[in-house]
Amino acid sequence: MAFEILFLLLLPALFIAAGAWDLASFTIPNFLNLTILLLFVVFALIAVVGGEGVSWSQIGFHLLAGTIALIAGMALFAAGLIGGGDAKLYAVVSLWLGLNILFEYTLIASVLGGVLTLVLLFLRKLPIPSSFLRHEWLVRLTDRKAGIPYGVALAAAALLALPKSELFGLVMGA
Repeated sequence: MAFEILFLLLLPALFIAAGAWDLASFTIPNFLNLTILLLFVVFALIAVVGGEGVSWSQIGFHLLAGTIALIAGMALFAAGLIGGGDAKLYAVVSLWLGLNILFEYTLIASVLGGVLTLVLLFLRKLPIPSSFLRHEWLVRLTDRKAGIPYGVALAAAALLALPKSELFGLVMGA
């Protein structure tokens, strides 16, 4: 029952928190990414040692997915295309999702990120309503010089991809 709660409540809540935090502040706190990472470590240890139908080789493929995503995220960060929190979120989400849907997750996140970018670019051409001026996060979001809170797209894609992940299937099918 604890694993079901993890996959149905806790992980989605952490993904939503990361996306919301990025939307409001253009940052994703390290404690969120670290929490997602530590939950994976605890899950892996309990799932493998506790005989929950997860093998060390499966965990290894998840570690490989997280490593690939971390390297790709660091390259995108170095190129100035995403923020550091986005790169870390991409890596820890990929760790949970695994190698078998890493490409699908990346594609979904890219499409959602593109849509988010287009929507914000359109909104940033419009005059800012005076009611927005009372909310710092809305002012920042509509600032034409501001970046894109890509964590929103990464978190939304994570929510869409999680039910397709191998670990989700193992836990929910058990």
